[in-house]
Amino acid sequence: MSEFASPRAVFQRLIDGVTARRPEALPRLYAEDAVVVHPFAHPTTRLEGRDAVREHFARLETLPLEMTARNVVVHHTADPEVIIAEFEYAGRNTETGREFVVPNVFVLRVRAGRIVESRDYHDHSGLARAMGADGG
Repeated sequence: MSEFASPRAVFQRLIDGVTARRPEALPRLYAEDAVVVHPFAHPTTRLEGRDAVREHFARLETLPLEMTARNVVVHHTADPEVIIAEFEYAGRNTETGREFVVPNVFVLRVRAGRIVESRDYHDHSGLARAMGADGG
C-alpha cells in the first residue's frame, strides 16, 4: 500500500482549500515542477512550477467570493496517476450578492501524492460574470 495520498484525496484537498480560501496550503499539493493549464481561459494560461501556482492561488484571498464545491464526480482512469473530476463551484459574490454556479472538469496527474499535471476546464466567462464583469 502506498504511503502517499491518492489522486482522489489530493483533489479533495484542492477543492477543500479553494472553497475554504486557504491559499497558503494549496501550493503544497503540487510538485515543484508542476504544470497547470487552463485551456478555456482567454487566452489559455499555463502555470509552470510551484511558485507560479502559489502566485495564482494568492489571488484567492482578494476575491469577494463565498463558494462550495458540489456535484463532485471523480472518474478513475486506466492510468492510476490520472483522475478526471467533474464538479461545480456554487457561490455568491459577497460584494454584489450575485449567486453563481461555475462548472469545472479537472484532469489531474498525481504522482507521489503531488499534482504534477493538471488541465483545469473552468467556465471562465461564468466566473467573470459572477465577479461583475461582462465575461468575454
